[in-house]
Amino acid sequence: QVQLVESGGGSVQSGGSLRLSCVASGERLDYYGVDWFRQAPGKEVEEVSCIGTPWDGDTYYSDSAKGRFTISRDSAKNTVHLVMTNLKPEDTGVYYCAIPARRCLGLSGGASRGQGTQVTVSA
Repeated sequence: QVQLVESGGGSVQSGGSLRLSCVASGERLDYYGVDWFRQAPGKEVEEVSCIGTPWDGDTYYSDSAKGRFTISRDSAKNTVHLVMTNLKPEDTGVYYCAIPARRCLGLSGGASRGQGTQVTVSA
């Protein structure tokens, strides 16, 4: 089974940037599409972005993420990154990475989710 661990969260002011990382162990993450979700207090879980396998090359961004967030892979480190720029207070929440991705291509089994990393954006 794949284990996922997120890191890179923190507290930033509006307009700041963060790079989240999702490191996998147990299996090659390249075989899976990877989702980034966020859970804000009192709100439903939102799928922010996903990335397909390196062979498929597909990505997805929510409307709120388009133009500000970039998802990428570092296959050598078995990691997926989410670079978030021009952060806004409404980006505050716990960010999780998960497999398999809902919208992006990859293996369909082996469901796993990390423990999350907190992002707090102050005005």
